[in-house]
Amino acid sequence: MIRELISRFSRSFSERTVSNRRHFAAPVRVWFDPETNTERSRDAARSACILGETMDISRSGIGFIVGFIRLKEKYLVGHERPLNIEIDLPNGKVFLRAIGRRYEKVGANISAEKFLIGATILSLTGTDKEIYETFLRNGTRGLKIAARNLELGTDQ
Repeated sequence: MIRELISRFSRSFSERTVSNRRHFAAPVRVWFDPETNTERSRDAARSACILGETMDISRSGIGFIVGFIRLKEKYLVGHERPLNIEIDLPNGKVFLRAIGRRYEKVGANISAEKFLIGATILSLTGTDKEIYETFLRNGTRGLKIAARNLELGTDQ
């Protein structure tokens, strides 16, 4: 009886301290900050990106799969280097900054080798934060209701 009560309490406590993850596959772009802060170097850094796909997202972090663990000579994980991440969610594009914390190889063979990156979110502001948190709360459910209302011409 007491063990069961303690088990329920610890399970409840751990659920509250760990962010809920939403498993969702969305296109993602990842790039590093440029060495110099000029318009040209920012554009070059943004175009030299790695494309991938999210695996799961939460309030505190993001998991995504990419084909490479490094971009030029810089690794996505380690060295406390901020990553610029753009996620194409169904309700809009979101830009955030994160730091890669862990990675693991996924894929059965060398030709299909990919990397799962786990990153902690550093900053997410303004409308990006609104879009992201709305998606975490509602997923695609809210979008279906909005689309149905749009078809019917009703406001909500």
